[in-house]
Amino acid sequence: MISVDEYRAAVTALLGTAAPISLPLADCAGLVLAEDVRAGVSLPPFDNSAMDGYAVFSADVAGASPEHPVELPVTEDIPAGRTDIPELTRGTAHRIMTGAPVPHGADSVVMVEHTDGGKEKVRVERAAEPGAHLRHTGEDVREGTVALSAGTVLGPAQLGLASAVGRERLPVRRPLRVLVVSTGSELVVPPRTLRQGQIYESNSVMLATAIRGLGCQAEVAISIDDVASFRWEIEPRLGEFDLVVTSGGVSAGAYEVVKDALTGLGVDFTKVAMQPGGPQGSGRWNGVPVVSLPGNPVSVLVSYEVFLRPALLSALGHTDVDRRRVRARLTERLSSPRDRRQFRRGYYWQADGEVTGEVGPRGGPGSHLLAAFTQANCLIVLPEEVTEAPEGSEVDVLLL
Repeated sequence: MISVDEYRAAVTALLGTAAPISLPLADCAGLVLAEDVRAGVSLPPFDNSAMDGYAVFSADVAGASPEHPVELPVTEDIPAGRTDIPELTRGTAHRIMTGAPVPHGADSVVMVEHTDGGKEKVRVERAAEPGAHLRHTGEDVREGTVALSAGTVLGPAQLGLASAVGRERLPVRRPLRVLVVSTGSELVVPPRTLRQGQIYESNSVMLATAIRGLGCQAEVAISIDDVASFRWEIEPRLGEFDLVVTSGGVSAGAYEVVKDALTGLGVDFTKVAMQPGGPQGSGRWNGVPVVSLPGNPVSVLVSYEVFLRPALLSALGHTDVDRRRVRARLTERLSSPRDRRQFRRGYYWQADGEVTGEVGPRGGPGSHLLAAFTQANCLIVLPEEVTEAPEGSEVDVLLL
C-alpha cells in the first residue's frame, strides 16, 4: 500500500497544468488567468464627477449657506459621454452629471441637493471643499500596471475589471476535456427496468456533475465487464480528451475489467492506505492520463474529493485546491482500521459564540451507503494511527 499523500501527489503530477488559451470574456467565468493582465487605460481614464451637480471653482462658493447662498451663471451642460469639454471660467458653473468629465478650471463639484437645481443660474447653498466629489484619473488602476495577476479566478468583478481596462479576451488555463467511464455488466441506465442482479448506474452522474462544477467539460460512457469491449469503446476516443476517469473494475476480483484491460499499457494499479477507496489506478494510456477509481459510490465520491478534485483544480491553475479544514468535537464514538486513513461522512455545525464546532457521523463506514452522503456537509478524517476516537474528542473535518 502507499499513503494517501503519496498517491495524491502522483495524481496531481499526472495531470500537470493545462495549457493557456485565449477566450472571449463571456467564456472565462470560473476559469483561472494564465498570465498577468496590464491595464490598457487608467481607471478612471479621466477626472470625472462622483455626483450629479455643478462643477465649480471652490473659492467661488466658499462660505455659501442657505442663509447666504452664492448665485452663479450656468454656462455649460456636461452629461456623461460628452467629449468636447469647455474650460470652466471663474465665477461660473457647469451643470455636470455623474461620470462626466470635470472641466479644466474646476476643482470641486457641488451636489445638486445643495443647490436649487437651476439650469441658467444656480443658487449654491453649501460650500464645497477643493476636491469634493471628484474621481481622479487612475485612482483605481493606473495605465500599464497589473490589473489582474496570473492565478486569479475569474468571477464577475474580475471580468468586469478586465473589460474596464480594455480587454476583449483573456489568457486562461484551458478547461480540461474529461471522459467519465463507468464499468460493470450490472449497470442499467434509468428509466430501463431492472432485472434481478442489476442496479441503476450512478457513478457517472456524480463524477460528471462534480467535474463540470470545476469548469471542465465531461462526457460519459458505460462499459460492460469485458476487456475487448472496454478497449474497443474507449481507445479510439482517447485523442478527444485530456483525462479519462473510470469507476469500478480495479479491485482483486475475477472480473476487474479496467485493471485487466490497462495493466501493461501504462496504467498502474495499487492500494492506498485509506477507507473507503483503497483500490486505485493511475497512469497514461496511449499518452492520455487515466485515473481509475473504485466502483462503490461512496468510494467514488471520497476518491474524487481526496485525489481527483485537487488534481483537477491544480491543472486548471488554482493555487488553493484544498477543502477548508477545521477541528470539531465528535458527538459519538468512532472506530477506524489500523494503518488506514478513514474518511467518514459527517454533519458539522457550530453554535453562536462557540470556538470549536461539533460533528456527527452520517451513516456507517460502508462504501455502498450513498443516501447518507446526501445528509453530509463534511468528511471526518481519522488518521492512520487512530483506531478509536471517543465521543467528545477533537477530529479534523473537511468542509464540503
